[in-house]
Amino acid sequence: MLEKLPFNFLGLETKYSDYKKAKFIILPVAYDATTSYQPGTRFGPEAIISSSRFLELYDEELKTETYKLGIHTQEEMRPNLESPEKMAKEIEKIATKTLSDKKFLITLGGEHSITLGLVRSFKKFYPNFSLLSLDAHSDLRNSYEGTKFNHASVMRRIYEEKISLVLAGTRSLCKEEAEFIRENNLKVFPAREIFKKNKWQEEIISSLPDKKVYLSIDLDCFDPGIMPSVGTPEPGGFSWYYLTSLLSNLAQSHQIIGFDIVELSPNRANRAPDFLAAKLCYRLINLIAKSNGWV
Repeated sequence: MLEKLPFNFLGLETKYSDYKKAKFIILPVAYDATTSYQPGTRFGPEAIISSSRFLELYDEELKTETYKLGIHTQEEMRPNLESPEKMAKEIEKIATKTLSDKKFLITLGGEHSITLGLVRSFKKFYPNFSLLSLDAHSDLRNSYEGTKFNHASVMRRIYEEKISLVLAGTRSLCKEEAEFIRENNLKVFPAREIFKKNKWQEEIISSLPDKKVYLSIDLDCFDPGIMPSVGTPEPGGFSWYYLTSLLSNLAQSHQIIGFDIVELSPNRANRAPDFLAAKLCYRLINLIAKSNGWV
């Protein structure tokens, strides 16, 4: 049966995966040129799409079948290895084309550096929006390993784009980043503080100054007990229900205009993280569709 299952997100037949009719577009970006610890995130998009074909199309929690709105999977974007800066420009170009077609863009990475090109594209269509980054790391270094376009510097570059940043789930940063956060009064919610509070979700969501939000999810925001397959796993992160509850409340209170899921580094001996990433993507699609009244 497997050979008959289309290789696209959710394994959808043409009726629900045609670009012209689709509400949602999946852009796979196979790129990990600046990964620091465990390379392999270039294989993340393929693993997520492969696993997604075995998801139930009915969301039992939300009681929705959002796939019927159409979800098209773009051809995998291959890496430009000349420089991370040039890769960001190529991503920006492709994202701009998709947004100009009035599609809802979802990007699967790949390393976290890909978010810069996406944000630059979204700025052309949404003059005011905040960015919520769910990540074990702050990614605020000015440069790392000889480039300012490293995955460890992506939020610093986005901050320079005059985007309002909120970081949540952080549990690892260097002294330079800690000083930058303090000097610029950035809104950062460390994981150790989140788990001490009852109203942590309200605090994170209320800190977003704009009603429109771009969401960037580095999968290392999860605890490595359920998400070990990431470039740099850090102990002490979100559980499935903690994170999806936050996303549900965010979708109800704000307009999520786009999102990316990055840093899956697949391990053939353990496919559960691949499936988690695929289900997270579809859950977000369902949440967004329901909150906007599309389903």
